[in-house]
Amino acid sequence: MARSRNAKSSRRRKAGAGRWLFRTVALLALTALAFAAWLWWDMREWRPDTQLYPEQGAVIASGASGTRFETLKALGGDFVYLELAPVGGAPDPGFAARLNAALTSGLKVGVIYPFDPCLRADPQSARFTRMVPRSDDLLPPAVALAEIADGCDPSVSDAAVESELLTLVNQIEMHSGKPAILKLAEGFQERHATARNLGRDLWLMRDRARPDYAGRPWLLWSANSHLVSEASPEPIEWTVVQK
Repeated sequence: MARSRNAKSSRRRKAGAGRWLFRTVALLALTALAFAAWLWWDMREWRPDTQLYPEQGAVIASGASGTRFETLKALGGDFVYLELAPVGGAPDPGFAARLNAALTSGLKVGVIYPFDPCLRADPQSARFTRMVPRSDDLLPPAVALAEIADGCDPSVSDAAVESELLTLVNQIEMHSGKPAILKLAEGFQERHATARNLGRDLWLMRDRARPDYAGRPWLLWSANSHLVSEASPEPIEWTVVQK
């Protein structure tokens, strides 16, 4: 009988421990879910402190429509960068009108070209020079470096990617008359060490947390990739300047 009572008591202790563990795991999961929901909601409107970063602006994606640039300026934007559709990408017939609207809004305006590592530099720079006027009124151009060459057909070596990138940067700078800014994704930096090999101002990206993956100071920081505002029907990428 004593052995039976001990066995039952042991089973009850194990069952109680199991329930405690289940409740603990459930509470942790609920807490994590609540934090994720709060972070998602907070990031809809979060922007870095203007006392730390007085100059702030936005990136407008290629093909975006309905952007109200005057509203963007009223919300505290000082500048805007417009993404240009890459060679082989979806056509963007609204780019010229979007560029004109941005220029007449009172914002400082620049253009970003997304580098395609699978293509030679010449057709890419031709797209930029055809679509972007040579103007002292424009900010320095930016070259976005995000895609790596693993999916290229035919395959492209890292050395070839780096050579074509340097050619593209030089061609864009020759057209614009200004040094280019490298909008450098972390994966591209890990693959090509671009921050070390190309001596240009850097534009890094990381939501909410200051980026440090380049190994040297940056000029621009995309701090919130999904800012919701009255300036656009779609979320925009909010960017600040480091003085």
